Amino acid sequence: MKSNVYLLISLGLLSCCILFTACKKKIGDTTVSVTDSVRHYYPLIAGQELDLVYELTNTGDQPLIIRDIQPSCGCIAPTLESRMVLPEKTVQLRFRYESAKNIGYVRHVIRIHGNIKPHGIAKLIFDVNVVPHADYTRDYEELYKESVERNRMIRGLVDGDENEKGYYVDVEEDSRSGPQYPWREE
Repeated sequence: MKSNVYLLISLGLLSCCILFTACKKKIGDTTVSVTDSVRHYYPLIAGQELDLVYELTNTGDQPLIIRDIQPSCGCIAPTLESRMVLPEKTVQLRFRYESAKNIGYVRHVIRIHGNIKPHGIAKLIFDVNVVPHADYTRDYEELYKESVERNRMIRGLVDGDENEKGYYVDVEEDSRSGPQYPWREE
């Protein structure tokens, strides 16, 4: 009885191994096209948010696998619904740009890494002029406070988590204030 159970278990494991190794397929590189990949936006008032939507189409015959999205600034937050785009299908890449930390002309590049011909990268570029408010120029702390009230998550990104707090030192005691070579007799 026990030998039959062990035989069934071993046959089950063997069939699973064959099944999963037989289904392996190598995915090759593909081509993509992005509608309006270089954009120039109208000016924003400092502290405003800009929602960006790019349509990325897989124009090749292989599925597109998006491995990573790298914005050039931490003020750009990506939202991705799916990391795989089938051939001849289109996906919307959504980003939110927060202009609170920028003043003046700003140019950002968002790099999409995947199995994209020829170098594995697709670049999305946008620029915008961020102008201060006409009535009163708010500083970063005021913009940050408003942002925290709207979105509680940003606090951890700026201040750090509770377990990542900094440290302080005593002014009176410094490692350089002791004798230079205490083992030597002077």
